[in-house]
Amino acid sequence: MRSFDFAPLYRATVGFDQIADIMDRVLANDVSQSTYPPYNIEKTDDDSYRISIAVAGFSDEDLTVEVKDHALVVSARKPEDADEGRTYLHRGIATRAFERRFTLADHVRVVGASHQDGMLHIDLQREIPEALKPRRIAIAKADTVETDKDVVDAKAVN
Repeated sequence: MRSFDFAPLYRATVGFDQIADIMDRVLANDVSQSTYPPYNIEKTDDDSYRISIAVAGFSDEDLTVEVKDHALVVSARKPEDADEGRTYLHRGIATRAFERRFTLADHVRVVGASHQDGMLHIDLQREIPEALKPRRIAIAKADTVETDKDVVDAKAVN
């Protein structure tokens, strides 16, 4: 297992705690990460994304989609009595319970989810607040710049 020390990163940066936490989380789950169920992540527009998860054998009632602490959690559980009275000669469709987590970036929100043809589609949208969007600052001529009227002249005080 790989082990990295991120202490120098914490000492040399301010405000990048989340990046180190994400790297820690990814490296800790690297070996034990389940590949079930398979999924795709696609970029559908500049600020839009879609996660598609293969959930064959699960109904809408069996699936749960939640957002908790900047994480999208998709889980599924079949009722215990769903297979009562059935005898399988071959069982190739896995309907075992699962929980899949996706870490969401800041300002990314889930806008919808749909279940169709054995696929669960979750649509995401990145919404950058007005305060963080780039804006153009007008440059005034030097002779038209007004000084702050609340500033007291140093000669008048002394």
